[in-house]
Amino acid sequence: MGGMPPAKPASAAPFTPLDFQLVLLRRMADHNADLVEDARHTLGVSVAGMREANRRWQAMRHAPRSRGAVSRYRSILGDPESVTPRRIGDLTCDALLWPVPLWADLRFEVLVAPGGVAWNEWLVRAPGAPAPELRSLADLTPWSCTVDEAARAFAPARPLEGSAPTRWGLAFTAPDGPEGVRRDCAAEFTYGLLQRVAVTGRRP
Repeated sequence: MGGMPPAKPASAAPFTPLDFQLVLLRRMADHNADLVEDARHTLGVSVAGMREANRRWQAMRHAPRSRGAVSRYRSILGDPESVTPRRIGDLTCDALLWPVPLWADLRFEVLVAPGGVAWNEWLVRAPGAPAPELRSLADLTPWSCTVDEAARAFAPARPLEGSAPTRWGLAFTAPDGPEGVRRDCAAEFTYGLLQRVAVTGRRP
């Protein structure tokens, strides 16, 4: 009999850059639900759509024959915008960058060690994009900066263990208020983007 072929189930549809952005947002929703809600509306996706994208992402990552991280990102995001050699300590690696339309001035960076192993995956400032001016605690608003930007602005900063694989922590001291009182702070980042800052103490 004729007629249209049956539609593919959602799980069989290609996983797209839009789906990947929803995965990033899903991980940020615990700390900044309002910002995530606004971004979801911007992308024109329902709550159920965001949950489904995250479910499919987790299924891909944990599949018995899951492809490597770099191959997975290439299949979803296409060829990287740039591939740049980078030396970190004694290790020479490649930094692969992909655009993330939701954050036009950021890029998703994957650092690939020799042998093709991805050992870091997070958001960074796009090459040539102006970095935020971070002078005090008041400047550290959600989604305002990346890990490396906060670390440089409030050096010396100390890495903290994140509460999940996609989260990073940073401890530093920042001036606060008109008198510039210095506060000890602990910042939490998801996929490298600032989510929240807690004041842990006051310096004399």
